[in-house]
Amino acid sequence: MRRLRRILAGVCLAALLAAVSMPAGVQAEEVQKEGQPSVEAKSASGITIVSQDNRVPTFEAGKATTWTLIVHNNSGVDLTNAVLSPSLGDTNEEWPFNTEYQSYAQELNIKNGESQAVSFEFTQREDVATSRHTLQFNVYAQGVSDAVVSQKFYANTTAKPEEKPEPPVDNTPVPNPGDQIIGDGVDFPSADAGGFSNGGASFSGGGGSGSEGSNSVPRVIVTGFKTDPAEVRAGGNFTLTIHLKNTSKSTKVRNMLFDLSAPTEGSDAQTVAPAFLPASGSSSIYLDGIKANGAADISIQLNAKADLLQKPYSVDLSMKYEDSDGAQIDAASSISIPVKQDARFEFSDFEISPESISVGDEANVMCNLYNLGRIKLYNVKVTFEGTCIKKEEVFLGNVESGATASIDAMLEGAQATAGPANVTMTVSYEDEAGKISTTTKELQIEVMEMMEDMSMMSGMDMPEEEKGFPVIPVAVIAGIVLLVIIIVVVRKKRKKRQRLNEEEELLDELDRSSEDER
Repeated sequence: MRRLRRILAGVCLAALLAAVSMPAGVQAEEVQKEGQPSVEAKSASGITIVSQDNRVPTFEAGKATTWTLIVHNNSGVDLTNAVLSPSLGDTNEEWPFNTEYQSYAQELNIKNGESQAVSFEFTQREDVATSRHTLQFNVYAQGVSDAVVSQKFYANTTAKPEEKPEPPVDNTPVPNPGDQIIGDGVDFPSADAGGFSNGGASFSGGGGSGSEGSNSVPRVIVTGFKTDPAEVRAGGNFTLTIHLKNTSKSTKVRNMLFDLSAPTEGSDAQTVAPAFLPASGSSSIYLDGIKANGAADISIQLNAKADLLQKPYSVDLSMKYEDSDGAQIDAASSISIPVKQDARFEFSDFEISPESISVGDEANVMCNLYNLGRIKLYNVKVTFEGTCIKKEEVFLGNVESGATASIDAMLEGAQATAGPANVTMTVSYEDEAGKISTTTKELQIEVMEMMEDMSMMSGMDMPEEEKGFPVIPVAVIAGIVLLVIIIVVVRKKRKKRQRLNEEEELLDELDRSSEDER
């Protein structure tokens, strides 16, 4: 008995070692059998993938269906910043769904011992037949280029139901009263009578339009477009969505390739470039197909050139597609995208003279407006408002791009202030569409109480100056002249008296000398 147990234990151990040493790729490539639940991809990493409820999903042509997979993490470590992605393959036969995204990768963040549900929404192509497809999903860890786990699943597709042809239109003319009926047909009047001829083979009024034949070319037209945001600004990104329609009522178009071409803009070789460029990727867009009498949208994110003028720009759309027989068809259309430029301007410093005024007096305020933008400013008007002044308006008119406009206003003091008070200058202008915009700037003016007249303060009336001959100046000059004359006369008299005294003294001395000699 013990020997038998030892033999069984050895067999179990050998089987376990064989299972552990089996390559991870062999286990990961395991495919669920038809009609049975899907099998987990058991890998050495401990990460497994299963289809929710272990069921094989079934898809219908043109219908979006959600497929949920469950990822289990039993690797012993937390799984962060990993992704789960389907393998799209290189041809349409390998991938039965519409390719609406470049990548369908879904992020995985699973702690050890836990699981995460990942849902994918796929829309089956309308040209896919009823069949079973093998689809592969891969788990990629951060920093690892090869898949950590790969699992294949079955998916069933259902072909699009065949459209029942419309019953043919009976264009047989109804005979008028009096027409002769022969057997089951109609004996039509002769051509001379102005009606049908040759037994009704043609109509004298011209050939009627028949039903669409097998040789007709299906036309794809642009029925409209929209942008997000609605207003395209120069230098900004926007999403362009174009609405398409297949005008053929019986023929589907497929394998559609669209290419956008914008006009070239720029003033010199350094700035020449298309007006619109893709924000990422190329300007080509692929669409799987449009059913007969159906509609579809295509979208692309574009960037508007920063130096574009404010005007509409025409964008050409070239189209290449195939009809149901595989014949290639080329077509073209165009759309017009209006571009807006933001107004950009600055003000110089204010020149205020004087900065302090009395109530009722005026101060001159001047500054310049510089239009730095690429658009013209229409009907520019400047308004000065404040509690200390009377409202004043100045009309400047239109200001061209790159031009300067002078603002010159006389502001009258209306109410005294305690120190400098704020005055608001509001500038309003219009764009090409007549939309009004405004901007403001502040300045300060001091308004003082009105100064009373000096005559009123003294309570006396100042005498008016007499007009006529200037008496006072003449009197002053005459007095000065008289004083000079008096001084001259007095000096002369003093000199004459002194001279006489000297002569008398000399005579006296002579008399004395003569007496002594005697």
